[in-house]
Amino acid sequence: MRSRSIPLASAVLLGVVLLDLAAAQPLEESTATTELSCNFGMGKGETKRSCRVPFPAGCIVANFPGTTIPWATISKGGRTKCRFDESQTDWKTRITGTCGRCTSPQCSAQFSVRFDCSKR
Repeated sequence: MRSRSIPLASAVLLGVVLLDLAAAQPLEESTATTELSCNFGMGKGETKRSCRVPFPAGCIVANFPGTTIPWATISKGGRTKCRFDESQTDWKTRITGTCGRCTSPQCSAQFSVRFDCSKR
């Protein structure tokens, strides 16, 4: 079996391109985040279910990088509609996720939120 090698000039060019790409990326100060979630399962016909994401003391909800949008996700399985409940969520002290009727044999939901606890 014969090994193939990259000519030195190509390797140097690749290195320069990679260095240029690295230099072009702004180096932002990164903040460690903590992710907490709540979840539940539902059976067919259940009309509504909700859960509250725990809010760690001294932490704030992290924003999705580069935006002012809370860093939160909803993962669900089955046929149901899920959302963060606006009437029970203020993003400062309480966060509640809610799903409507489950129309498949089973449904599940997970509401995840990232928190910035660096200010503690």
